[in-house]
Amino acid sequence: MVSEKSIKLVIMFVFLLCAVMPASSSDTQAAHFKKGSRRLSVMAGSGQTFSNSYVIVGLGAGYYVIDGLELGLDGEAWLGEDPDIYKLSPQVKYVLPMQSSVRPYIGTFYRRVFIDSFDDLDTVGARAGVYFMPDQKWFIGVGAVYESYLDCDDTIYSSCDDIYPEITFSFSF
Repeated sequence: MVSEKSIKLVIMFVFLLCAVMPASSSDTQAAHFKKGSRRLSVMAGSGQTFSNSYVIVGLGAGYYVIDGLELGLDGEAWLGEDPDIYKLSPQVKYVLPMQSSVRPYIGTFYRRVFIDSFDDLDTVGARAGVYFMPDQKWFIGVGAVYESYLDCDDTIYSSCDDIYPEITFSFSF
């Protein structure tokens, strides 16, 4: 689990970036989050569980059903150690409308976790952060996630709740 100090540093970094980013003179970045827009995300990173370190790779896709409201599906594979872990996450995310190249977002998700040789797990969670839009085709998200494991057996898992930072790179089309 990520330390509370790391979470505070990520949040402070996000707020500092928000403070120094100029507002855009026109709202060309709004197209990322308009009704009918689509998102494709690529994820790569690392994580730890079962006292093992994993390489994490993932893909995600989303569709904006109305301005600012995205329905999405993301998948992850945790590889390089035993057991292999796979995650599938339907989600809802709302991006707040602002005349800026920085946009706050909030969201919620359900996640199904498939773990080789273990019972599958279900989790629910929430996320919040900001998107930075340096370009009309791609954007970066920085935020924090709270995730709670349902029917968690704390004799097997060291924690049934997690808080961790997230950084995403997304393409809009």
